[in-house]
Amino acid sequence: MINGETKIVGVIGDPIGHSFSPIINNAAFEHLNLNYKYLAFKVSQDSLTGAIGGANKLGFKGLNVTIPHKEHVLVTLDQVDTIAKNIGAVNVIKFHDDEAHGYNTDGIGCLKALEEKTKVVNKKVLILGAGGASRAISNQLIDANIESLEIINRDLNKAESLRSDVLKNYSNAQIEINPLTELKNKIQEADIFINTTPIGMKGYEEQNSPLQAQDIPENIVVNDIVYNPLETPLLKEAKEAGAKTVNGIKMLIYQAAEGIEIWTGKKAPTNVMEDKLKEILK
Repeated sequence: MINGETKIVGVIGDPIGHSFSPIINNAAFEHLNLNYKYLAFKVSQDSLTGAIGGANKLGFKGLNVTIPHKEHVLVTLDQVDTIAKNIGAVNVIKFHDDEAHGYNTDGIGCLKALEEKTKVVNKKVLILGAGGASRAISNQLIDANIESLEIINRDLNKAESLRSDVLKNYSNAQIEINPLTELKNKIQEADIFINTTPIGMKGYEEQNSPLQAQDIPENIVVNDIVYNPLETPLLKEAKEAGAKTVNGIKMLIYQAAEGIEIWTGKKAPTNVMEDKLKEILK
């Protein structure tokens, strides 16, 4: 029941109607018996600064930030944690003592998802894509002491920009870039492969896999951050190859769980959140 003591959190973005965040966060708050409600707000770029300030003054406990505001929101915040600074993007805001503090939980969400299947320390990681998700994951995995990082992308200039930015934060990191044509060769050398592109996403024009089963070593961990469908074409091929797989729900749940802990100090019930999301997606 919503009353005068209810604490409000939410997500801002544009568009925002597709977001599953209200479903999984409210399931967590209900399970924890917390008087919190999570809502979605469509906020345009022109209204971003006003929306952050307004939420703070209205007594919101915090916000998630999604496309296209993750980078632009930085200038509206009073404090930003180190990982978020390194990534150059924020997806969680906590309002505290009339200040707005920024965090990025995308990378830690991916890290925790991977660590259900393998340790990442001293592992060779291959990432497909050089967008915002790749940026967050690359910084987080380098921070977690992987051995090396290989970035594969169609646009090498974009991959080089990502590489350069990560090296500013981690000057000793071993990072290489290669074109998409090298994917089948480079995956043979990797311990972990992560797809950060929308290939295979429901409704996306390329509903296929960037790799076939015969291209995938059986001793690798394959993580697809796409979560709709539950089992992407890439994950189907990886399973056929005998590889370990990590679906996109895991990263989504763990990054959300980190936000809940930042806002409430409580450990989020990731199993409850995952079950609720699977129920919706099915």
